[in-house]
Amino acid sequence: MSVSLNAETIEKIWIGIGFFGQAMFFMRFFVQWLASERAQKSVIPVAFWYFSIAGALIILSYAIYRADPVFIAGQSIGLLIYTRNLYLIRKNAAAEKTNPEQAA
Repeated sequence: MSVSLNAETIEKIWIGIGFFGQAMFFMRFFVQWLASERAQKSVIPVAFWYFSIAGALIILSYAIYRADPVFIAGQSIGLLIYTRNLYLIRKNAAAEKTNPEQAA
């Protein structure tokens, strides 16, 4: 049994994917806001970076489907930055475990 999708259905699926990516991107701000409210100061939890990566990957997929070079460039650069931030967080956490006296 094969399923054949028409162009209109495929378009609707991609619009849904685009909105899902936007929802993931929104969640990064939501978790940042909640963490800041709890701490009563501005903080960026690690979940912010995971939602950033998830949202950027999904929106990048949508941008590639749309062949939109502006979104492709923006999301690609963002992915590098979000990934780098997670790398730095993990690197600093590992350094704190091995040498807690020098953790600043």
